[in-house]
Amino acid sequence: MIQTITGRGARLLLAAGVLGGALTACGQTGGDSLLDKQALVVGVRPDLPGLGVRKPDGTFEGFDIDVARYVAGRLGKSVRFVPVLAADRLTVLTSGRADLVLATLSVTPERKEKIAFAGPYFVSYQDVLVRSDARNVKVVRDLRGRTFCGVEGADPVQRLQALAGMTAEVRSAKDYDQCMAMMDSRAVDAITTTDVILAGLARKAGGGRYRLINARLGEQNTGIGMRQGDPEGCEALNRAITRMYQDGTAARLVGKWFAGTGLEKTNVEVPQFEGCL
Repeated sequence: MIQTITGRGARLLLAAGVLGGALTACGQTGGDSLLDKQALVVGVRPDLPGLGVRKPDGTFEGFDIDVARYVAGRLGKSVRFVPVLAADRLTVLTSGRADLVLATLSVTPERKEKIAFAGPYFVSYQDVLVRSDARNVKVVRDLRGRTFCGVEGADPVQRLQALAGMTAEVRSAKDYDQCMAMMDSRAVDAITTTDVILAGLARKAGGGRYRLINARLGEQNTGIGMRQGDPEGCEALNRAITRMYQDGTAARLVGKWFAGTGLEKTNVEVPQFEGCL
């Protein structure tokens, strides 16, 4: 039985085509498979509350970390985590420093030219975070000409600027902690990225100081990044993701990391599975 799980920002999805069917190839054939490894090195975010955080003792916690542990376990592999920021998510794979990346990595045509994707393992919306005292901001276009914080290596601000009639100044930051510091000092007016990231940042800040405007700018498929040329490994990861939904683990993890964020509840959607990307 597949349990229904909820979350506007993280409408977790079951890759339906994986069930009982053959999958298409992840990329070119050849090269070492992650299935041949005893331990997998996984790049994760160290700076995103609820998704991936490095604790003072050097260990990691978050939804992506728990998903990585689960899928690695289904493959019979141990896992070692390495921190990766937005700008480095592709290079840690192509350089061989990591076998997988679970770090809010959206599936895009440009990225698929350089790496392969398993999954996706969740879908979220792009949203905008503003200060709660910005009562005149109700929709995205209320922020025309204002200053946004953009994290290096991420592309949400560019997607926002592509909206008809939308203009915005951008200040770059190395990570979302730096963006939040800019918000605290009023150096920027808003942050835009996926809503699960923003919800985690708002919860960490506490005190109702920040709010999402519920922009719903478009769905973003988040996948497991991996090197091209390993279709067998890609298929194994998709089977593990499917099992994660079937056995209730996905529902449990959503409750563990996203409950109480204020994200609107919706039923899980089961999209047409794309195969290994």
